[in-house]
Amino acid sequence: MSNTVFRTKKVEQSIRDTEEPEHALKKSLSALDLTVFGVGVIIGTGIFVLTGKVAKENAGPAVALAFVAAGVVCALAALCYAEFASTLPVAGSAYTFSYASLGELPAWIIGWDLVLELALGTAVVAVGWAGYIRALLDNAGWHLPAYLGGREGAHGFGFDILAAALILVLTGILVLGMKLSARVTRLVVAIKVTVVLVVIVAGAFFIHAGNYKPFIPKPVPVAAGGDLKAPLIQLMVGWAPANFGVMGIFTAASVVFFAFIGFDVVATAAEETKNPQRDMPRGILGSLFVCTVLYVAVSVVVTGMQHYSQLSIDAPLADAFKATGHPWFAGVISFGAAVGLTTVCLILLLGQTRVFFAMSRDGLLPRFFSRVHPRFRTPHRPTILLGVVIAVVAGFTSLSELAELVNIGTLFAFVVVAVGVVILRHTRPDLHRAFRTPWVPVIPVLSVAATLWLMLNLPAETWLRFAVWMVLGFIVYFLYGRTHSRLARGEDAPAAPPSRGTRA
Repeated sequence: MSNTVFRTKKVEQSIRDTEEPEHALKKSLSALDLTVFGVGVIIGTGIFVLTGKVAKENAGPAVALAFVAAGVVCALAALCYAEFASTLPVAGSAYTFSYASLGELPAWIIGWDLVLELALGTAVVAVGWAGYIRALLDNAGWHLPAYLGGREGAHGFGFDILAAALILVLTGILVLGMKLSARVTRLVVAIKVTVVLVVIVAGAFFIHAGNYKPFIPKPVPVAAGGDLKAPLIQLMVGWAPANFGVMGIFTAASVVFFAFIGFDVVATAAEETKNPQRDMPRGILGSLFVCTVLYVAVSVVVTGMQHYSQLSIDAPLADAFKATGHPWFAGVISFGAAVGLTTVCLILLLGQTRVFFAMSRDGLLPRFFSRVHPRFRTPHRPTILLGVVIAVVAGFTSLSELAELVNIGTLFAFVVVAVGVVILRHTRPDLHRAFRTPWVPVIPVLSVAATLWLMLNLPAETWLRFAVWMVLGFIVYFLYGRTHSRLARGEDAPAAPPSRGTRA
């Protein structure tokens, strides 16, 4: 059985699959589009919320160093993603990469994981977006009925109409084409980044140097706990990270890391990029660099405007402006957060549909979903299916407790990609790599170690939910995927690359 479940798909075959007319996506994206996608999905509520939380509870003004540390961890993973995306420019991101390096079962598991995580992430973000819009509507004197705001009404029924409507609109945009999606994203990201820059520039005038003292507060031990909400590492070894001090910075980094999640979604658009060998590394690394600079700048400003011990947890940036006597900026920040979440939702939905499409094209999911629209050249069938399902889920569920599943799923993908780079370097040294991860295997090993550390700092109950979903994935694979995959049916048997002008 090991020979079948760990069978790998040749890189050449994966690339030939993208040339089949019925399953070929339209190439329309540039390096700028990819960078905008990355910035669009990374900058969400994290920059407006997490800064105050970790400054007050974990790191003090040194939260800026925590963002740098988290950015470095992400950069290690990004270097691995950049090599794979430029070598194997095929939809599916970590799923496709693991199929070429680790084998079919690991590929299925990571694909199964990504489909859930991206779907759940889309729903969670849509619910958050709806909350901001309701607040803006309430301020304008327009009030939605309780039962249309996700809260139960008089008859016990509640449906978040705004969250569901957002997902359906974005589904339509994705069906109509990647170029339209890119144009919408450019516009919204421009607004979002402008708001962030306004916060940075305006806030710089209200900085008081005394608020930075002490820059690294004295460490405070964290009491040990034994419930499932405690970090897994605490339950394993009975040790919990300290708040403040040098260790507090690293504890904060494990929290703010999740504000960076999303750059890996850029890799799912590799197949729709005009020049993926050149543009994928630029898009992945460029978006990560831009967001790290913005995050550090915001954290420096907000901790300079108000002492870290007085920062609010729910809305630190807005409340810091209120504390300096400028409440008008609070509305600007809320508007920026609402606009920002629109692109986060769009790009998460984009990533999920591309992973689903790639798995379907390989036969691990029904091939019905791998046909593209004859006019728009988009995977319209999985896009519509998943869009409707996620809209319903977002409408009926708050999903607050499940949000951390998005984090552990992404971190798991980081580990798989880093390991895959080392394996493919060994098994296929002959492949042309337009971008090569430097210092292999040192960089991938560091990436795995840093990622596992962050995973161990997640609550134990998150690991339990993740394990349950993975077990369900194994069941689905052995009941359907293993016997229906194209490799199992011999459709992707190893063969020499076809000559120019012929089909495989």
